[in-house]
Amino acid sequence: MIITKPSCTDIDETGLISVNQALLLILADVQQARGYERIAIENTQRRTLSEVITAPFNVPAHTNSAVDGYGICCADLSQHAITKLEVIGEAYAGEPFTGTQNPGQCIRIMTGAIIPDKVDAIVMQEHTERQHDTILIDDRHKPGQNIRKAGEDIRRGETILPPGRVLTSADIGLLASLGIAEVNVNRKLKVAIVSTGNEIHNIGQPLTLGTIYDSNRYLLLTMLDRPDIEIINLGIHKDNLEDLTKAFQEASEYADVIISTGGVSVGAADYTKAALQTSGTIRFWKITIKPGRPLAFGKINQCVFFGLPGNPVAVMVTFYQFVLPALEKMLGIKDKAIAPIFLAQTTEDLRKKPGRTEVQRGIIEQNADGIWTVKTTGKQGSGILRSMSLANAFIVLDHGQSAIKAGEWVKVQPFSSLM
Repeated sequence: MIITKPSCTDIDETGLISVNQALLLILADVQQARGYERIAIENTQRRTLSEVITAPFNVPAHTNSAVDGYGICCADLSQHAITKLEVIGEAYAGEPFTGTQNPGQCIRIMTGAIIPDKVDAIVMQEHTERQHDTILIDDRHKPGQNIRKAGEDIRRGETILPPGRVLTSADIGLLASLGIAEVNVNRKLKVAIVSTGNEIHNIGQPLTLGTIYDSNRYLLLTMLDRPDIEIINLGIHKDNLEDLTKAFQEASEYADVIISTGGVSVGAADYTKAALQTSGTIRFWKITIKPGRPLAFGKINQCVFFGLPGNPVAVMVTFYQFVLPALEKMLGIKDKAIAPIFLAQTTEDLRKKPGRTEVQRGIIEQNADGIWTVKTTGKQGSGILRSMSLANAFIVLDHGQSAIKAGEWVKVQPFSSLM
């Protein structure tokens, strides 16, 4: 009888850890990179703030009109009757009224204009009747109406943006409105990427029997294409323990993170895990996830190392589920846009083995009743990159789930919140 060994189809293989365990270990091991840079606010989109921003003055800076209309003193209004007021001047945003307003008089005022001293209410122009230099109004108006108080939006000294905030267009506009031209942001992370494998060729090289073009590096180049990351492209390295060990050691001297693809399984030519063990330390390398079961995580000196699988779909799945959260912690991100996971109704049966998390590729859409539905993109093999190209979301099937019937609810993770 043949004595078999554990394989990637087994759910009780020694050394396997769950998705949640893997993520917790990764986040416990990585730390925020030190350092910051001061840059102009127009260059801060999607950068992470490294300082507290407080308001240097009130917003609005002055009590002002919320509408176009007429500034009145409510004491001038006649009860249960129409009041005639004389229009004695005008106030515009940036051009305040400087005259004296006496009883029985009013000011024509525009949105944003400073409120004159005697005015305690603004009447919308649509609620008046203009007769040459006078207006007619009724008695329904109250003190304080249509007036924006100084500091109503933001008080001087108030914290408006915290450190760890990923800056958005609205944040940048807010900074500009406060006259802040430069801010401190966390420094960029240096991320080295490398593809491994004797069968991998660069685009432009002729393919020979059994060889393929390197898609993984292009996946990583685009997934890492963001303003807070500096990418170091190490190219393709052949399956050679000595060469890989040297390449990883050299990269660890200047990179914060190394991400390799391929060579983390148990094949005779899988050297990535061995190179990591030789040059650094390995934390784990097998996770109960499909696709992406072989994933080596560890450190070389102070450099964080991710050895992702060789199949391109597994590269994308493991990047978004494990690498991206680690990068965000290293970047010091504490306050960012929500990346929702919500429930959708599957329109087809989904195959699933209990005992592992499965991340399938799906298409979510809203039906005529407003219900979110999801279907797979077809065959779910980890080498079928087209399954990612057709998809707009991950279908996340939890560790303990088994086969799913059409009509049941499953968790979905839209790509728009990740990419």
